[in-house]
Amino acid sequence: MSEPQTRHTPTEINLHKKSRLLVIGFDDGSRFELPCEYLRVFSPAAEVKATGELVTGKESVNIERIEPQGQYAVRLVFDDGHDTGIYSWDTLYELGQQQARNWQAYLERLQAAGIERPEANGGEKRVRLLYFAWMAKKFRKESEEIVLPPKVTDVESLLKMLRLRKPQFAPLLENDRVRVTVNRQFTEPFTRIEDGDEVALVPTSPTPPPTPDL
Repeated sequence: MSEPQTRHTPTEINLHKKSRLLVIGFDDGSRFELPCEYLRVFSPAAEVKATGELVTGKESVNIERIEPQGQYAVRLVFDDGHDTGIYSWDTLYELGQQQARNWQAYLERLQAAGIERPEANGGEKRVRLLYFAWMAKKFRKESEEIVLPPKVTDVESLLKMLRLRKPQFAPLLENDRVRVTVNRQFTEPFTRIEDGDEVALVPTSPTPPPTPDL
């Protein structure tokens, strides 16, 4: 039996377990960042579609492994035991294109059913910040413990918060001037920040931009 034909072909597929995110790019230049919760909620598995019931309580679900299914799809094995969803390239493409619409409809169904969806990493988070090279001199410290508000959930929102905290030093924290590691692993803007993480700010240049001294 020949494999199903697909309209779209992936050029990259990467699982970011810490961020609970599947990043997939396609040959037409499209690139999608699909949360594991979203993929689990919209699993194409027959038993999920047959019941039509709301899939809930998956805020912290993760993908354990990705299993190729010929040249047309992958099986996503989730850490809650769900392993029957076969995601064709076209299915993943459509889930990416329709992500905002699908997710809004899902939230509306939850609301209509009276179900409150908790944020996966809501609440305050205590993290340790490390400053390297000239950044440590500028801030006059090599490390500090800070408490992040609930809205700071990833590297991008952390840098935004740090720039707002001391506006005169915002140029030091522009995306092209600093690389960020979380628990000694280099990150993407979407990398999650969780309670107890160690976050390091590493300058990309040996020379700092001009800023006033503390």
